[in-house]
Amino acid sequence: MLKYLFLGLFCLTSLIHLYHSYINDKKNRAKTKPFPLIFLILYYVTSAKNINAMLLAALVASWLGDVLLIPDGNRWFIAGGISFLISHVFFILAYVPGIIHYHVNWLIVIPLAIVYFTIAIRIIMAVKDNTPKMMLIPMNGYLWANSIMNVFALMQWMTLRNTGSMVAYVGAVLFFTSDCLLFLVRYHKNKDHIWRRHFLVMTTYLIGELLITAGMLMIGG
Repeated sequence: MLKYLFLGLFCLTSLIHLYHSYINDKKNRAKTKPFPLIFLILYYVTSAKNINAMLLAALVASWLGDVLLIPDGNRWFIAGGISFLISHVFFILAYVPGIIHYHVNWLIVIPLAIVYFTIAIRIIMAVKDNTPKMMLIPMNGYLWANSIMNVFALMQWMTLRNTGSMVAYVGAVLFFTSDCLLFLVRYHKNKDHIWRRHFLVMTTYLIGELLITAGMLMIGG
């Protein structure tokens, strides 16, 4: 079926990109970066019984973020960050219909939200000496947006309590992990303290995006 073709192409282009990330081949890493999310989008569109417009918009915004982050420079980094910020908003809107607030255990959600926000602050503190001051607040705000996206994915899992919502939440966690690693790779004064820098960033990101998509498909959209 067509959906399996696109899933296979997502896996293939992801592996090719990750290989070039692993050997730190910057030129081919840039050339291959736009393709995985294109095929993930096509996989979603051909797999969904009822397309979730918010999830589709989130994936498209993520793809645009990938493209905008390819060139060097803080302006491109900001542009890519804005696109990914928009993707987090759409992910949140995709999760909202699956959340019933009286099913949410706030004794778990609130402390975990604090953990996310604390990690975000710690990441910013770790890179602040090597980051333009004008970017510190936007970067922190971006990580908080990703944190909120994770919290909504968790609340969806608490409400639905099925495999799909759990898979989507694991994907959200990997997406958050990838963004934290990206900031460390991009702006920490000792970039080599992250093992295989871009490889690790993109591995967690691509698996995260796939799991969010697969989880939402399992839920029904």
